[in-house]
Amino acid sequence: MRRLFAFHGGVKPPAHKAQSTALPIAVAPLFSEYVIPLHQSIGGAPRPLVADGDPVLKGQKIGGADGNVSAAVHAPTSGTVKAVEMRRMPHASGLSALCVVLEPDGDERWIERAPFDHKNASPDALRDYLRDTGIVGLGGAAFPSYLKLNPGKEGRLDVLVINGAECEPFITCDDTLMRERAATVIAGAAIMREMLAAKSVIIGIEDNKPEAIAAMRTAAQGRDMAVVAVPARYPAGGAKQLIRVLTGIEVPHGKRSTDYGVQCFNVGTAVGIHDAIALGAPLISRIVTVAGNVVHPRNYEVLFGTKMQDLLALAGKLPDTDRIIMGGPMMGLPMPGEEVPVVKATNCILAGSQALLPPPPPEMPCIRCGECALACPADLQPFELYWFSRAKLFGRAQEYHLFDCIECGCCAYVCPSNIPLVDYYRFAKSEIWAREREKEAADAARSRFEFRTKREAREKAEKAEKLQARTAIRSVTETDPAAAEKKALIAAAIARAQQQKAEVRPQNIDNLTLEQRAEISAIESRRARFHEMAKTAADEDT
Repeated sequence: MRRLFAFHGGVKPPAHKAQSTALPIAVAPLFSEYVIPLHQSIGGAPRPLVADGDPVLKGQKIGGADGNVSAAVHAPTSGTVKAVEMRRMPHASGLSALCVVLEPDGDERWIERAPFDHKNASPDALRDYLRDTGIVGLGGAAFPSYLKLNPGKEGRLDVLVINGAECEPFITCDDTLMRERAATVIAGAAIMREMLAAKSVIIGIEDNKPEAIAAMRTAAQGRDMAVVAVPARYPAGGAKQLIRVLTGIEVPHGKRSTDYGVQCFNVGTAVGIHDAIALGAPLISRIVTVAGNVVHPRNYEVLFGTKMQDLLALAGKLPDTDRIIMGGPMMGLPMPGEEVPVVKATNCILAGSQALLPPPPPEMPCIRCGECALACPADLQPFELYWFSRAKLFGRAQEYHLFDCIECGCCAYVCPSNIPLVDYYRFAKSEIWAREREKEAADAARSRFEFRTKREAREKAEKAEKLQARTAIRSVTETDPAAAEKKALIAAAIARAQQQKAEVRPQNIDNLTLEQRAEISAIESRRARFHEMAKTAADEDT
């Protein structure tokens, strides 16, 4: 038996998982319109590669990765681009982002696909391929996977952890994926093991998923991979918490798991990597749990860009539904509307109602009971973070490691005063990020101003040096007899030319009109001015 370790804190909320696992995964039908956000992962927003009216094929790249941290976006089906415009995103802020609006043609015509020979490809070429096929972490963070598939300075990894814990209530997409596609998960884990040169592979699954554990153990036979049942305790599915349970390694503040030879991936990510390598298929869909206040809670394979209202109609949303949550009740985000699309980070669509998810009681003053600190899986002091966040003492909050908070909601779950602690932490983080952006903008403006000031000072100094040099040359020229004689000869020649010009009387100037005389006068004026300018230039040269 493999030894397991415990992580600090955690809670055991009601699971509510049995309802959505009674039926197998269903493939969602084609709908009339798909809204595909170009920004679906952490990092830079992909640049649009299509325009209004363009025909596209299923799997065609419609958004190119932009920057070092980015992943491509692809058409979920064949059809015609209706628009490339701003649409509301699936985020609590309700802000809009650039989206490709696609009208399907119903033909489901794929691009040409071919397996990728990862065994003979260089590591950089393989990572570029995964970036261009849009592979990101499907556990919720949506971090581009090609950046994590790097063995680091040592050239290899000690442990590759495959995360199948799925600890949050209502969410069962990973559970059903492991039940029905265990062989694909194992094949994807084998590819990642080769890329990372990992010594061992451990697949962690909570012990409340016996069917998934059995299926994964059967598929892993002969593969030298350990499928381990871990105690069901929220948030055992957090990367640092699962690594602690399986390996005993506790990743400290400011460090990454790769510093200790461990890397963690979700089971859905393993399937996406397998399909990209073995089938040449980009990431255009994922398994999504539709649960909560619906008639038929179930897991669906959903194309990205599908509107949540279409999925909710498919599952039979009940009339008393008063809110939609993307994710689970602990870490999920309330949606601004049902028309927002499914994206790569969407693992669950939870329909809420007053009966199913009643609103919390009114917030009361903190009594410093310390229950939140006992429940915090990150070993923080949530009540101190709460006071600093509420008082807008953001520097002190950072000193107490605010950014180590994973926003799991355990502290708010056990708080007897019903304080929405995570909301305060999110507020503090957003304010810190905003101030950092303002500081960066101010620093950039100051740098530009200082550069301009230095440039103007340099140009002024250069002009002064040139003027000083010309003055020195002129003073030397005035004291040089040969130069003075040359200057006198030039002046005498100019004088003779002017005398000759004065003696010469122009011909054919009798009986001129007033207009002709005025024109001649203007010409003579210009000629005199040009002569004067030429004389001045000659004086400066000498």
